[in-house]
Amino acid sequence: MEEVKQCPLYRKCGGCQLQNMEYPRQLAWKQKRVQKLLGRFCKVEPILGMKNPYHYRNKVQAAFTTDRHGKICSGVYQSSTHHVVPVESCLTEDETADRIMASVRELMTSFKLKPYDEVTGRGFLRHVLVKRGFTSGQVMVVLVAANPIFPAKKFVKALLQMHPEITTVLLNLNNRRTSMVLGKQEKVLYGHGYIEDTLCGCQFRISAKSFYQINPIQCEVLYRKAMEFAQLTGRETVIDAYCGIGTIGLVAASRADRVYGIELNRDAVHDAVANAKRNHIQNAYFLCADATKCLTQMAAEGDHADVVFMDPPRAGSTERFLLSLWELAPKRVVYISCNPETQARDLDYLCGRGYLVQKIQPVDMFPHTDHVETVVLMSRVKD
Repeated sequence: MEEVKQCPLYRKCGGCQLQNMEYPRQLAWKQKRVQKLLGRFCKVEPILGMKNPYHYRNKVQAAFTTDRHGKICSGVYQSSTHHVVPVESCLTEDETADRIMASVRELMTSFKLKPYDEVTGRGFLRHVLVKRGFTSGQVMVVLVAANPIFPAKKFVKALLQMHPEITTVLLNLNNRRTSMVLGKQEKVLYGHGYIEDTLCGCQFRISAKSFYQINPIQCEVLYRKAMEFAQLTGRETVIDAYCGIGTIGLVAASRADRVYGIELNRDAVHDAVANAKRNHIQNAYFLCADATKCLTQMAAEGDHADVVFMDPPRAGSTERFLLSLWELAPKRVVYISCNPETQARDLDYLCGRGYLVQKIQPVDMFPHTDHVETVVLMSRVKD
C-alpha cells in the first residue's frame, strides 16, 4: 500500500483537497466523478495518472506578508480569503521554486524591505512568481511590487549568488488595490525576460504573463491523446481556439496542412508567433482576437475547418461560441476541459446540433486536488 505523504498545512491551505487519500484512491474518485458527469455521452476511458505525483507544478506563486511578530513570510491565500497561509515547502510545488521563495524572504529582511500591506497601501513586495522549464532547467523569477523603489542591482546580484540556476529576473509593478497578481508594467532586471521549455518536441518561449500548462509531464500525456483524437493526416485545416502561447496548435502543425490559433491575450499571441519561428513552423498563423467573433466571421465568409481544438477556461465556453462553432461545421472537435461540469453543459449543446461524443479520456493534471482534465472527441454526424 502506498504511503500517504502528510502535509502539515493540509487543513489550513485548502489547495490539496484529496491529499489525505492514497493516490490510487484519488484516481478512482476522479474517475467516478467524470463517469457521473460525462458517462451518459459515451464510455469513459480509465484515467491517466502520474508515476510520481509530487512536485509537479512548474509555476509557483506566493503572496508576501508579515506575521503577528513582524516576521516576513510568504505563502498562499487560504481558500476564499485574503489570509496568507505561510508555506515553507509544498508537496505539489517545484522544489527549486520553494528554495527561491525562502531566499527572497531572507533577502527582504537583510535589505530591510517590507511586504505590501493591503490595508494601509504601504510596503514594497506583493508577490513572487517563479516559473521553471522542467526540460530546459531555465528559471524565471518575477518580483511583483507596489513601487519600483528598491536597490534592484544589489538585490538581484545577491539572489543570483544564492541561486545561479536563475536565468531571468523581472520586476512587475502592481500598485492598484486589486486581486490580480500581475500589473501591466514590467521591467527586465536580468536575462532575456522569458524562459524556454520543450513540450511534445516543440520549443516554447514562456513570458511572465503567458499561460503555460502547470504540469508539463501530464501535459504531454494530454496533448498526445488530443492529437490521437484529432486523427490528422496532413491535409486538414485546424483551428486552435483559446490557443494561449500556441502549444496545441504548434504540436498539431506537423500533422496538418495549416493551423490557425486564436487568442485574446496579446502577450500570449506574441509568444505564439515567436514560438512558431523558433520551431521553424511556417503553416501556423496566430490571431489576436476574440474566438467567438473570429469563428462567426469565418463561417459568414464561407471558410471551413476540418478540426477545431478548444481549451476554454473553467467557466467553459459560451453559447455564442458554440453556435459559431456549429456554423463553422468542423468534422471533428477536440474539447479539452479542466471542469467536466461546464464541459457536460457544452457537450449537451453540441449534441443537440448534430455532433456525437465518441471518446472521453480523463487525465490527472493536478494530483492531490479535486481537479480533473478531460479530453473529448466529437464528430459531426448531420447538418
